[in-house]
Amino acid sequence: MTALSALDPLVAAALGLCLLGIVGSVVPGVPGAVGSLAGLFVYWHATGYTEPGVLLLVALALTALAALAADLLAGPVAARLGGASTRTSLLAGGVGFVLLFVAGPLGVVVGIAGTVFAVELRRHGDRDRATRAAIATTVGALGSIAVQFLATLAVFGALLAVTLL
Repeated sequence: MTALSALDPLVAAALGLCLLGIVGSVVPGVPGAVGSLAGLFVYWHATGYTEPGVLLLVALALTALAALAADLLAGPVAARLGGASTRTSLLAGGVGFVLLFVAGPLGVVVGIAGTVFAVELRRHGDRDRATRAAIATTVGALGSIAVQFLATLAVFGALLAVTLL
């Protein structure tokens, strides 16, 4: 019997929540950082508030909160810095989400960039301004995904290491 097959059901659920967090970091609509944060605290509860240790718990919680901040703020901040309106960035996120099911991850990128470009071009009539807004918004969204993925992966990896050691 392996160490993983002998897991307490609550520890297994906590690790499952952390895996959900990793998936959610790249799939819109699935709770990424929130899943990892929930998994972390379920794990802490399941181990009698002793593992992963208070210092590591705080570090992992801050990591998950940084992922949550990236999820909530990176796209809109990048859109603003690039000159796109909040309305445009929200619309682009919705189009990207729909295109995820049509064309996969590439649909998200094309949906965000194309929507921001089209709306901002119509709004201002300036091709260069629309291009800057589309690039900034897309880079912000992709950066957010990267930060979320790495942070949620770190939380899962640390808890898995604590479990197996």
